[in-house]
Amino acid sequence: MGQQIRLEVVTPAGAKVNEDVDIVNAPGFGGDFGVLANHAPFLSTIKIGTLTYENGKKRETLMVSGGFCEVSNNKITFLVESAEKGHEIDVDRALKAKERAEKRLAQAAQQVDNFNRKRAEVALQRALARLKVANMK
Repeated sequence: MGQQIRLEVVTPAGAKVNEDVDIVNAPGFGGDFGVLANHAPFLSTIKIGTLTYENGKKRETLMVSGGFCEVSNNKITFLVESAEKGHEIDVDRALKAKERAEKRLAQAAQQVDNFNRKRAEVALQRALARLKVANMK
């Protein structure tokens, strides 16, 4: 096995992941990015999406919801609003949230209401990311 990088995923509820891994792929606002051991230091904002990491042949996937990432000293730290593994996701709840968000988006499209449209877009992104990760189990 080659060199590894320490991965930490932290939410307001506490640490979600804290282990050495081979590679991390994350959803940055500037585009998805991958990080290997000894990567150059950088900071990035994180959007709602799928964070994956591999350790040997084991691949794990998390739904992450907005935050920040720092790579430094062979460690990558994510400070995110939420992070959920596929088995933790309530698929029925995510489907209902998706339907509600789609209805709100349709209603907001008929009005000049950017605030509610943005809230509905974010809710839809979270629901879709949860469903994607839940289906990867």
